[in-house]
Amino acid sequence: MMATNFLKTYQHHLHHNDKQHNFSLPKKKFVTYAVYALIAVVLLYLFVDPAAPPAAASSSTTTKPSSLPERPPSIQQQDPELPPAPPLSTISPPPPYQGQAATDNDDETLPIVGTTAAPPPPCDYSDGEWVPDARPPLYNGTTCGAIKDDGRSCTANGRADTGYVYWRWQPRACDLPDFSAAAFLRWLRNRHMAFVGDSLARNQAESLVCLLSSASPPELVHRSADGRFRRWVFRDHNATVSIFWSPFLLSGVEKSERDGVRYNQVFLDAFDERWMSELAGIDAVVMSAGHWFRIPSVYHEGGKVVGCHGCDAAEFNHTAVAEISFFRAFRDAVGRTLAEAARRHHEQHTDGVKLVAMTTFSPSHFEGQWNEGAPCKKKADRELGYTETEMRKIVVEEVEEASSSSSSSTMRFAAVDVTALANLRPDGHPGPYMRKNPFAAGNTGGRVQHDCLHWCMPGPVDTFNQILLQTILR
Repeated sequence: MMATNFLKTYQHHLHHNDKQHNFSLPKKKFVTYAVYALIAVVLLYLFVDPAAPPAAASSSTTTKPSSLPERPPSIQQQDPELPPAPPLSTISPPPPYQGQAATDNDDETLPIVGTTAAPPPPCDYSDGEWVPDARPPLYNGTTCGAIKDDGRSCTANGRADTGYVYWRWQPRACDLPDFSAAAFLRWLRNRHMAFVGDSLARNQAESLVCLLSSASPPELVHRSADGRFRRWVFRDHNATVSIFWSPFLLSGVEKSERDGVRYNQVFLDAFDERWMSELAGIDAVVMSAGHWFRIPSVYHEGGKVVGCHGCDAAEFNHTAVAEISFFRAFRDAVGRTLAEAARRHHEQHTDGVKLVAMTTFSPSHFEGQWNEGAPCKKKADRELGYTETEMRKIVVEEVEEASSSSSSSTMRFAAVDVTALANLRPDGHPGPYMRKNPFAAGNTGGRVQHDCLHWCMPGPVDTFNQILLQTILR
């Protein structure tokens, strides 16, 4: 309004002095009107300018924001006895999966190695704690056909306590997104993933099939008579998951007292062609081995015996045979297998990028000798034992060596580091529920065998595949 009065005054004086053709205004009035106009402009700026700063808070104190919500107490902070199921009404679930969101265009095959942007810095998933999680698992012993007749379906075999299911792994320095079956299947579209190794490789493969079955039905298209070689196809995605039994990764014959084989026979310079011969048609290999190397073994190379582990000299006519540490044999097997996979990939000139991953050593939790009916431990050891530490170290070091030695841009090596988190979960094994209703009438006459090596499904082994997914997408 002040600016309008100023313009009217200006027009009045201009008309009054029209004959003189000049504008004349008293100096005092001119200064006054100029001040009024300036005040009007300043007020207009303050009320209209969106960049104007907000009003300061009335309180003089500043509250420091928290980067993470307060976590519930972890399994390590509670009674180390077998944990009960957490109360559902008092636990808030963690944030949902934060990976790549599902899209309507499900036909695109995601690359194994990103080409458009630099990958985020790796998260150390090995350092963390188990925290309560009230949400139910993605599957159970009745909804997943892959484990209906398996010794890992603990609840279906009669295990009544379900507290071991309601935990999730929380890394200390980052977050581990929830497993997303949709994201994994999008990546696996038009691809073949093979799990190679011992029965823990099979355990992890079955876990993955069950997790993926929550989003797409699997079809079992091949099963060997002993169940050690299996293959599923997810028709909706043209995705394949296979299991190859290869406890030494290399060529070998397992110890079998029943068949008169007293020692493992491991051929350090021969590869297991049961899976190696199919490498060209496999896009991702996930290996897991270690426990069979702890069994007394004879090692062969160049057509002769070069050493043994835990052997009786009488077996070799009292001829001196070098004692070879199973750590050394395991390192040789892992290193040679990774190098051979890289060599064959280079020579075969196969299309696409190959992923070769290896899951680190998964500890057992027997309270005594496994073959004497020892039960599973009730308390988790806070620190890794020497054997577990060394077996994990071998995998991590050999994977790093293979990665640094490879000159191929189409082959990627990775370690799925689960040793520490698995070590804290003695409650996650089947125990006596490796068989159906072990304490039912008629089943209690003899000694009940316990399984403290493999994992109940659902259970901690699902976290292995949770980390595998992030390893793939990284």
